[in-house]
Amino acid sequence: MHELMPDGGVIRKLWLHEAHIYRDHLLRLDMASRRSRFGGAVSDDHIRRHVDDSIMLDAVIHGFFVDGVLRGAAELRPIGSRFSGEAEAAFSVEKAWQSHGVGSELLSRTLLVARNRGVKFLRMLCLAENRRMQQLARKFDADLRFDFGSVIGEVTAPRPTPISVVREALTDSFSVANAMLDAQTRFFKPT
Repeated sequence: MHELMPDGGVIRKLWLHEAHIYRDHLLRLDMASRRSRFGGAVSDDHIRRHVDDSIMLDAVIHGFFVDGVLRGAAELRPIGSRFSGEAEAAFSVEKAWQSHGVGSELLSRTLLVARNRGVKFLRMLCLAENRRMQQLARKFDADLRFDFGSVIGEVTAPRPTPISVVREALTDSFSVANAMLDAQTRFFKPT
């Protein structure tokens, strides 16, 4: 719901008006992390377009925040029509916060949201050398297969239950409260 993470970080859902926070996080990624996130080298303009597309395509983005700054993110994006039952998940964690369980918590949250939206197959693409992502996929029982230098992990999400829907609703209510506190902190922060 509102778990404390390394360095006092918090995981919460990002809201539509916070697209710029997601963009800034992706632009801060070091070259290796950016390459892992996007499956190759991408320009700053590509990242800006990606964030604009994500917002328009009903993506659900969860973020890992430390002191109000987004340091990691998980993006759940539908594949095809909204009701196709398939989605793609992509993860990014800034270098200083990698290997601290952030990816596991982000994936757990993403699986809950996928389940509650009727996603039957969740795909996670990664480069063949991205061992960290492959370990994360295996941890959550993903079937991995190699495809032209990439690894595709597919996770079958269970059907939503009343409890899973309530869990997401509670998580969202904490996310709203946390986003308001972050905004207030930034507004009143001395310059």
